[in-house]
Amino acid sequence: MKVVVTGGSGLLGPWVVREFVEAGYDVLNVDTRYPNDPLCPTLLADLTNLGEAFDVLQGTDALVHVAAIPRVGIRPDAATFTTNVVSTYNVLEAAAALGIQKAVITSSESSYGLVFARHLFSPAYLPIDEDHPQLPQDAYGLSKVVNELTADMFHRRTGMQVVSFRMGNVITPDMYQNFPSFLKDPEVRKTILWSYIDARDAAKAYRLAIEKDGLGSVKLNIAADWSSMDMTNRELLQATYPDVEDIRGDLDSYETLLSNRKAKELLGWQPIYHWRDEIKRFAE
Repeated sequence: MKVVVTGGSGLLGPWVVREFVEAGYDVLNVDTRYPNDPLCPTLLADLTNLGEAFDVLQGTDALVHVAAIPRVGIRPDAATFTTNVVSTYNVLEAAAALGIQKAVITSSESSYGLVFARHLFSPAYLPIDEDHPQLPQDAYGLSKVVNELTADMFHRRTGMQVVSFRMGNVITPDMYQNFPSFLKDPEVRKTILWSYIDARDAAKAYRLAIEKDGLGSVKLNIAADWSSMDMTNRELLQATYPDVEDIRGDLDSYETLLSNRKAKELLGWQPIYHWRDEIKRFAE
């Protein structure tokens, strides 16, 4: 089975490529630059060009779309919105026209609006699940909301299965060395609700979403089972969001406040990489 992974040269993409390669898939990486550690063929392409999107997806069985401008502040807002929205439309348009039946696109926790909010606000309830209102105030978060609607449209039009991952803060193995600097500071990561996801766990979720049938067009939070903090949820919320009254989890736990329950139920997925274990490598 051939899988195209877009953005396979970025932060998360190489781990997604590795997951599919090691599982025996025929993988093509599509990006604007070559990866540092090539694990499969790479084709350089501009996915805002529909013709190039068609070219790279020829003969493909499944699409995993990771490529994007990954946050605000890298390029002007209009460029961020345009690139993310047009590239996603193009790869799904090409996939649909070519008869590809399965795709996974990369949305974001930023779509809920907290992460890059110019006017700070509190969650309506916690943990945030996929039914929480999406209230972005920035071009990046808005691009992800639009992309999810684009996925819905292509599913309605063609029946293609499109899974949209609302990805938490992606952490690669070397990034765990930064954790001790913020473990007791609730202000540092409050707008991402102290969530994270190990790149290796995220990569497995992409593979499982391609292998699963009957998902339709669905949005799934992807986060570790626990927060990135050495503080209980009660301590974190008292310090940062004391006005949130609708609490639907255990305040005295360290469980994630970006709910991953739906992803685990639908995909049979289970995150395994815990920051408490990973930081030990840097203390030795």
